[in-house]
This record gives sequence, structure tokens and C-alpha cells, in this order.
Amino acid sequence: MDDLSLAADFPQATREQWLKLVEGVLKGADFQKKLVARTHDGIAIQPLYPKAEGSAPVTREQAGRWRVSQRVDHPDPAKANELALIDLEGGADALTLVTRKAPAGHGFGVSIDTIDDLDRTLTGVMLDLIHLRVDAGGHGRQMAALVLALAERRGHKLSDLSLDLGLDPLSAMTAMGRMSASWDAMAQRMGDTLAHLTTQGFAGRAFLADGRVYHEAGASEAQELAAVLDTGLSYLRGLEAQGHTLDAARRALSFLLVADADEFLTVAKLRALRRLWARVEQACGLEPRPIRLHAETAWRMSTRRDPWVNMLRTTVAAFSAGIGGADAITVLPFTAALGLPDAFARRVARNTQLVLLDESNLARVADPAAGAGGFEALTDALCEKAWELFQEIEREGGILESLKGETLQGRLAAVRAQREKAVATRKEPITGTSEFPNIGEADVTVLMPMPAMTDHEGAAEQAAAPSGETSFPSLVQMAAAGATLPQLAATAASSSAVAVAPLPSIRTAEPFERLRDISDAYRAITGARPQVFLANLGSVADFTARATFAKNFFEAGGIEAIINEGLTDQQSIEKAFTESKAKISCICSTDEIYKLHAPATARTLHKAGSKLIFLAGRPGEDQEELTEAGITTFIFTGCDTLKVLGEALDRACAEG
Repeated sequence: MDDLSLAADFPQATREQWLKLVEGVLKGADFQKKLVARTHDGIAIQPLYPKAEGSAPVTREQAGRWRVSQRVDHPDPAKANELALIDLEGGADALTLVTRKAPAGHGFGVSIDTIDDLDRTLTGVMLDLIHLRVDAGGHGRQMAALVLALAERRGHKLSDLSLDLGLDPLSAMTAMGRMSASWDAMAQRMGDTLAHLTTQGFAGRAFLADGRVYHEAGASEAQELAAVLDTGLSYLRGLEAQGHTLDAARRALSFLLVADADEFLTVAKLRALRRLWARVEQACGLEPRPIRLHAETAWRMSTRRDPWVNMLRTTVAAFSAGIGGADAITVLPFTAALGLPDAFARRVARNTQLVLLDESNLARVADPAAGAGGFEALTDALCEKAWELFQEIEREGGILESLKGETLQGRLAAVRAQREKAVATRKEPITGTSEFPNIGEADVTVLMPMPAMTDHEGAAEQAAAPSGETSFPSLVQMAAAGATLPQLAATAASSSAVAVAPLPSIRTAEPFERLRDISDAYRAITGARPQVFLANLGSVADFTARATFAKNFFEAGGIEAIINEGLTDQQSIEKAFTESKAKISCICSTDEIYKLHAPATARTLHKAGSKLIFLAGRPGEDQEELTEAGITTFIFTGCDTLKVLGEALDRACAEG
């Protein structure tokens, strides 16, 4: 906009002028601490960026709209088919077939044992008009054989189908802790599979480098990128060792990254992967070409409490993935953490993308972030950090050896601990869960409740007895002849299986949700939630700020706050607390009123039977006096909210 005639009448502002104004506002405070944030990779996020110069845009595999993909994950094939057809009629143009026991199913997935089950699941689905991605975890090769057998049964040429078979043995192993054979045997199977697909004119992608398992384990953006990058490189090496050219190998590979509610980092992460993989291709002597990049909204950010907020999170994530250059996006329905989403939740998921595409027109620009200083700087920083972490994995012998030695798991655990601390202290707030909780929320509808076990443990079924190594063409023939999934899986059983320590699948809201579960259980028994009495001192203007803070603080743990219009004397404080029937209390007001009345109020509440007495605010220089008066805990921004709420629940729910 530098050429606007109006702008030409004003001198160009400089960064130095801006910094001088900022210094006046900060009044001596540290610029780096106040205005510069840092990611879990240690990357600085500046408050202001200049326009980027000379940036090269990144592009999708195909220009134009990205694919709107919907998960097919109902256990019953007929019901799964019904929901899939509704999605396609409602605007989706891609399906992600999530099968039973796949880690990404989180307890759900279509029960497909034979080609007839798959046929029922996809009845009425015109495979030559949509894109289909298979998400089968440790049964990827067997499910791929069933898909090819179904295509043959329906008379489709593989060259006419847009398919991602999703074969990703390394990520499946990382999630489930086991790979059915040694890496050499696995590479041989991959080479055999690709050879057959090539002879059949397969035009899709056979293999996938998936970042979800790392993201769900708490990985930083650069860690996710590094793991995906090394997974992809491992597949290139494995296929080359089986006689395939590097060009054929890279054309058989697609990628999947997670999109979360951090807009800037999600955009930068997707753009960074394209640049990083281009660097790998150049190192292999290949001319870089656009990769096929899938995106799925984050399981890690989904919540069970106030799930409606998930709509906002997934909207930001889908927006970010769209402008970040994803070729296909899958939005997890807003009730996914509660159970199997119904038709309404699925409709909201697909309409989120349709609004972004058809009303916001996001796909009309190839790379909207190109040239934007903030996005370009973060993309460059992520590329640098991810490449450093990628080289670290390579020095350890590649991702398989890093996982076998548990060094990668250790690095992820360190970042996960950082995240857990940030969530516990609400440095990273979760709207609707740790911040602004809705303690009176109504239940939402799901088709099936979430199963008791939702982690990756036991996600893969192993055949009872091995029947010997089988080529992929033979596997397809077996599938076409009606072989069951256990029979197909028996061909993969091997005495050279590889075991690693699996990565956990964690949602960041879980610690707060467990507190709310305790509150729900208490209400089910007693008819009321555990309560905290807010001893609001002074006028409304005096106590409102801290009373509001305290109410949100305690209700994040399921402890209902009993509020009042302000208490003026110790007698009224004692009377109000006694009548409330609460077992714990919290004093709320200004620092000035605390100096005058907090010690006496604490003694009054203790005398009235309050088992714990909190004070909203930092203790300051009066901490010793306040503690001696009976105040047990101070609550403030940055305190360990989970620890405090756990103690408060214990006392608020205690008998007597």
C-alpha cells in the first residue's frame, strides 16, 4: 500500500520511532519479557514484524480449493455408510476411512473384516468422484489390499482413483509400541507393495508420514516437523533399497500435519514442511515438486467440558491449515472427545470448511501468507529449528533407532512437561475449561459415549499364528476371495517384530476434566456441587475484579462459587458463611481493604468452620500476618491452579 496517494503525504514510520513510543508505555519494564513471547521450541514471537522481502511462495499440489474430508468412523458399516453419504451430499468431497483399532480412531472406527464389510461401508460412494484416505494404523497393508480388491470388484481402474492408502508403519509403531517385522522386512513389503501398485497404474499415494502421534504426545512444532521429515526420508531410503527410484518413491509419499488453534504457528508449520521437504529432495538430487499435504485439527486441543468452544478452536485450525497450504483438511467434530459424533456435529465440521472456502474464498490465493513478515519469520525459524532436530534424529541412526533408544521419547516428554506446567498455571489457558468455565453446562448428544480406554494401548490386533510372508498381489487376491482381516494380518506376523516405548495420546484439558469429574460424582451423591464461599469485602467496585477471578478459578475445578453483594462486618461474614453450608472460603477485595480487614475476616471464617481459607491476590509483605490469621492459600495469576483446586476439592468434598 506504499503507492497510495494519501499515504504519500505522510512520512514513513520507522521501527526506531515505534520502539521509542513503546519504551514510554513500558516505563522501564523489560521489552523482551513484556512483549516477546516464546514457543516451546524457544522461537521468539515479536510483537511487530516488518514486511518480508524476497520471499518465495509455497504452493499446494494442485492450485485451487483444498479437499473437504470427513472421517468415516462409526463401528457399524451400514451406519458409517449412512453418515458418509450425508457428508458427501452436504459438500464434502473426500472421506477418511478410519478403521477399528486405528490409533486415530480414539476408541472408534469402522469394523471392517472382509471386502463385503468395506463394500457396505462405501455403498453408493462413487470412488472415482471423491478422494479417499485410509487410516488403518497397524493394519494399513491389509486394508490397502481390501481397498484395491473393492476397486477391482467395482470395475475401477486405479489410475482413475484419487487414493491415499496411508501406509505408515513407523508412525503406527510409535503409537502402538510394536511393528510386526524388522525394518528390513518392512521395507521389503513396502517395495513389493509399490511395485504392484505401479504395474496396476496406481496414481495415488501409498505411504504417509504422519505427525499426529507426535503432536498428541505433546511435541513442539519443530519436533513434529522433524519426526515427519525423518519418517518420510526413512521411506525414501527403504524404497530405494528395494530397487525403486527416488523419484518414484517420493511420488508415492504424502504427509499429514496437525492444525491447532495457534494460527501463526500452524500456518508457519505447514509452510515450513514444504520448504524442508524440498531441501530433502534437493539433497537427493531431485528437482523439488509440491508435496501432497493433509491436515487434521488437533485431538490434543479438544475438550469434553463446554465442547461448543471446540467449534471456535477447529475454525481457527481449519482457517490456518487452509492458508498454510493444506491439500486436504479433516475437521474433528466438536463432540469428538465425548464420544462418537452425531450427524449435527459432523455437519458443523464440514460446514466450517465450506464457509471458509465458499464465503471467505480462502483458496483463491495460492499462498496468502507469502511476504507477511510474521508468517515468513516464523516459517524461517521453524525450518531452522526443525532441521536442527531432524539432524539430531539422523545422528542417532534415524527415527527408528531414536525410538528404540527412547531418546526421541525423552525429548518429547520434556516438552510435554513444559506444556503441562503451562496448563496447570493457566499460562496456556483453555477457554471453557481452565478459563471461563461453564459449570452449569448442558449435556451434548453423541451417538456412542467414549470407551473407557482411549489411548493407543492395545490398538493393534495381532494374528494368532503366522502363516508366512505373503506378497502384496497375493494379499489383494486373498482379500478379493473373501479372506478376513485376521487371516490377512496373519501374513504379517513375524519373529522379528520390533518393540518400542509407545508415545501417549493426551488432550491438554484432561487434568481439569478429571477435577470436574470429581465434582460431578459428588453432585450425583449429594445433589449439589462442592462449594466455596466468597467473602466479598467492601463495595462492588472493591471486590468485583477479584471475586470474578476467584469464581472462574474455583469453577474450573467444579467448585461452585457462592457470591454475595458485599459484606461489611464480621458478624455478617460469619452468618453468611454458616448459612451457605460451604466448607471452604475465599476472601476477595482490594489490597487496601486486605490490610485493614483480611486478618480479622480470616479468623472469623476459621471460627465459623471454614476448613480452608483462600485469599484472591498475591500475599505481598503481609503474608506472615495473613497466614497466622488462618489464610491457607493465596490464589493469583500464575499459581499452580491444578494443585490448589485438587486440595480445595479434597476439603470441599470431605464429610463432616
